[in-house]
Amino acid sequence: MTVIERLGRGLLSLLLLLSAGWGALALFYAGPASTPWRYSLVAGLGLLAVLTLAAQWWPAWNARRWWAVSVFALVFVGLLYWYFNLQASNERDWRAEVAVQAFATIDGNYVTVHNIRNFEYRTEHDFTPAYYDRRFDLNKLEGVDVVTTYWMGPHIAHAFLSFAFADDQHLAFSIETRTEKGEGYSTLKGFFRQYELFYAVGDERDLIRVRTNYRKDPPEDVFVYRVKASPEGVRRLLLEYIRQMNELKDSPAFYNSLTTNCTTNMWVNARINPSSLPFSWKVLASGHVPEYLYEQGRLETGGLSLQDLQAQAHVNQRAQAADTAADFSRRIRAVEPKAAAASAAKP
Repeated sequence: MTVIERLGRGLLSLLLLLSAGWGALALFYAGPASTPWRYSLVAGLGLLAVLTLAAQWWPAWNARRWWAVSVFALVFVGLLYWYFNLQASNERDWRAEVAVQAFATIDGNYVTVHNIRNFEYRTEHDFTPAYYDRRFDLNKLEGVDVVTTYWMGPHIAHAFLSFAFADDQHLAFSIETRTEKGEGYSTLKGFFRQYELFYAVGDERDLIRVRTNYRKDPPEDVFVYRVKASPEGVRRLLLEYIRQMNELKDSPAFYNSLTTNCTTNMWVNARINPSSLPFSWKVLASGHVPEYLYEQGRLETGGLSLQDLQAQAHVNQRAQAADTAADFSRRIRAVEPKAAAASAAKP
């Protein structure tokens, strides 16, 4: 066997291994509900991959190696056909937090958002569901904040947007997984069409307060930053979020841990504006989103360094003090003058 032949078979073997690995994970996570059936299919695919690899390298089977590759390819094409025909659904036994979808109707400059979430929490998991409808005047749209929440170190965060209107009105959009009762979240499962995509649309007394005041295991640190953007850009972004939200109500879609998660979807939605930011690894390493926005001059900084801006944006103490107050949104953004002056004075 020549060097070129060995190289060719090595590359083919690597492709077979990668294909078999992906297929085994897809069957394991998205295959039949019956555990014995699912394990049998995974084992069968693994056995077929081993036999196909053996045919590439075992001299006694070399004459059958292309036959073996053809059989594996046929099975893998069938696997792809099955996988990409899995259908997302809005009709499942959802967890209470994601059971009700928000939607909006637009009438000129007015947007009426239905099913805005504002639960009455006693603990993170003990609450009374509550929703309301509100009519927003797009002419009173004042800005947008990016909210980041951390619970496992500085590199990973959940990020969402909150749109600010006059009279201290805020409307928050959190792009999340829509999980069923008894179903936990797994990043690995999120690669294999196991969760539907969901726009949680809520009052900040819900989407922020549940994270600052009630999540204890692990606790979360929440930061709120004002984005530097034109009124026209903020309006286009809000309408794009509403379009996507309404589309999911009629045409459900799958969440993906890499391509359709909280930050990648936020970045995709922002591309409605011609001045949108180029893609960066910091979009995927979601904890670095504020850093990326700061570097690109897209945050209102008040002349502060990134470190001081982060300290000012940290809202946990203010949110815990505000709790159920009607002016919760105003109070979490209220920075003590002395603290602000001290931060501004630092080199």
